[in-house]
Amino acid sequence: MDNPGLFDFLPISRLHDERTAKIHKILNPGARPRPTGLGPVADYCLAHHALEGAEAAARSGERAAFDWYAANPHADAAASSTPTVLGPRVVVAPDLGDLTRSPISETSYYVLGPDTEPAPLGLRTLVANALTTADQTGFGALLAAHAFVVVLLRAKQLGQTLISWTITRLPGTVFLDHTGDPAVLARDLIHEAGHNWLNDALAAAGCTFDDRAVFHSPWRESMRPAFGFLHACWAFPLTMLYTARVLEHTEGDVRAFLTAYLDQQRDLLAASAADHPRALELIHDEDLRERLAAVHRQALTL
Repeated sequence: MDNPGLFDFLPISRLHDERTAKIHKILNPGARPRPTGLGPVADYCLAHHALEGAEAAARSGERAAFDWYAANPHADAAASSTPTVLGPRVVVAPDLGDLTRSPISETSYYVLGPDTEPAPLGLRTLVANALTTADQTGFGALLAAHAFVVVLLRAKQLGQTLISWTITRLPGTVFLDHTGDPAVLARDLIHEAGHNWLNDALAAAGCTFDDRAVFHSPWRESMRPAFGFLHACWAFPLTMLYTARVLEHTEGDVRAFLTAYLDQQRDLLAASAADHPRALELIHDEDLRERLAAVHRQALTL
């Protein structure tokens, strides 16, 4: 990145420490927190998996599952982690039928649990290679801190619609379709880790938005609340900056695919330029506001 330290937003680290400690206190009142040994990023991400799993077990009356999460506040991930250039990661590829859908959300998700198995070796290698590619193009810090659990979904052909997402209840976890190419997967990892970063940054800075403040989103071709608009104006530019850098290291169909993606995103981002400064005015934290503005400005020059 042309912005050294872009992703090192100190309030996020404090938020992670506070939330991790709070979750451990909920799961094991009176007990001292037990670090994973994988670092605070892993502790934060895995604590949310344990909390989500314990809450679901409590609601359904599954005592054995609840006891497992209470005894394994890190979802037993250390034993099944995959080594990468960014440190250990948890890579899983569950059956789509094993994903959970909350009664209050249409977005499905997967929670690590006692039956979780690592993804097959080929998929773990794909993720490791994608993380290396992202690191070599300047996005290692982002993925190191905001993509600890990688949930691979459907295998698709290049050119098919790739769907990926994150959910706020599982920070540090990303859900992605994949094509088998690390350069393409790295793009989508950066996009989703960007969402995780911004969710944490907004929470850490205490930013809230009035839902009546809406802006036209060229990506959705509709009016969106400030929260969603700002997310798009952050995550898509990050993938543009990545794509512009990785293109010289690709060839053939992958190069053509990423070139077309960058061309498309240039037009969409340009259509957001008029509203973006107005949306940024809603962020009261000057440091955070400037980080978002800098990435948007840089991507507009591509």
